[in-house]
Amino acid sequence: MKSISSISKTCAMLALVGLSTFTLSACQTKLSQPTVSLARQTTYGDNKAVETVTNEFGSTDLQMIAEKMVGSLLEDPVLANRPTMTLAGVRNKTSEYIDTKSIMNTIQTALVKSRKVKFTRSADEMQQGVDELQRQNQSGLYKAQGKAKVGNMSAAKYSLEGEIVSIVKQSANTKDVFYKMTLKLYDIEDGSIEWQDEKEIRKTSKR
Repeated sequence: MKSISSISKTCAMLALVGLSTFTLSACQTKLSQPTVSLARQTTYGDNKAVETVTNEFGSTDLQMIAEKMVGSLLEDPVLANRPTMTLAGVRNKTSEYIDTKSIMNTIQTALVKSRKVKFTRSADEMQQGVDELQRQNQSGLYKAQGKAKVGNMSAAKYSLEGEIVSIVKQSANTKDVFYKMTLKLYDIEDGSIEWQDEKEIRKTSKR
């Protein structure tokens, strides 16, 4: 391998015979530049603390809605015999993105832990269940004993669904946001509403 001094001499000779600046720049030895890393300080906070970074929908709003809905539903006699439920969609009628699936998952988690209700697969989770049944029954990989049999899924008696809306008012110095989450429990067979509740939240910010 040629030494750096030899490369420098070669470049100097090329410059004397009138080669272009592009050729000279190609001959220059490139040195790697140091990488500067600006470390950020990260701390853990209380996940139950009130979040007031903005007046948009946030973690505190999710927790407030879930606690209200779960508490109301657990007190209702509709859960007396531990019925089966499925999660349906929550329509987002606000002007911002809200992860409504996360709200419903939080509600579902609390209800499952209460042992007062059983949940079946929701519509968007069903395909995974079907795929697993087919894998066990059609792949030929499993012995007959212990296989999950097709046709034994439990049907849901109730469907939990709802919507969230917002009203936004804004002036030069103040922004007021009003949220309302409505949740309904439908009897799937006859379509009747067996339980319903709502949670209202108002958030105001000033410049």
